[in-house]
Amino acid sequence: MTNTVEPHEQDDAAEMLALITAQQRKVDQLMLRPIPWMLGIWGAAWLVGFLLLWSAYPGGNPAFTIPMAVAAPIFAVLIVGAIVASAIIGARLSRGVKGESNFAGAVYGISWSLCGMAFAALGVGLISNGMSQELASIFFPSAFSLMCGTLYLAGAALWRQVSMLVLGIIMLVVGAIAPFFGAPANNLVMAVFGGGALLISALVFAVRLRQGR
Repeated sequence: MTNTVEPHEQDDAAEMLALITAQQRKVDQLMLRPIPWMLGIWGAAWLVGFLLLWSAYPGGNPAFTIPMAVAAPIFAVLIVGAIVASAIIGARLSRGVKGESNFAGAVYGISWSLCGMAFAALGVGLISNGMSQELASIFFPSAFSLMCGTLYLAGAALWRQVSMLVLGIIMLVVGAIAPFFGAPANNLVMAVFGGGALLISALVFAVRLRQGR
């Protein structure tokens, strides 16, 4: 005796699959909506902050010089602000979503703050153990770039987003090659390629979400 599937049953199954797919896409769109803001905030912080540092170091910006006493606090405020904003935005990633997606979004948002504080503490520890100011100026930019790259790779795996995968790879590459330019040129590399990649990704991400992709 053979089992046969009636045409109407096949249609019902196809409709159910389409409904599930549409619902999953809706959940993904809801969770990813704040991501362009996160990318834009980090992009602006990096572009402005690292340009300020580049302009503060001797042999940096040939057009003008900014006192380090001004550039360093502004840079710190921008980075801390980006970390705090990421935590707030990350909390909103899970708003209105229940279950595993809720947990994933919350953990991803918290990861930005935790990783940021951990890398900062590592740098401070290295300084207290004799790391020079010049090496610190190379370590911190690359450390935060590697942090961002790793978290974007995690986000790409979490939400199956190729654009986040590409951005993560770019940030890892930037963080890895910037030290070879030495200080203060590494700050310019971070501002142009790191900050630029973040801002472009924010724009691309926003367009893709608007198009429903």
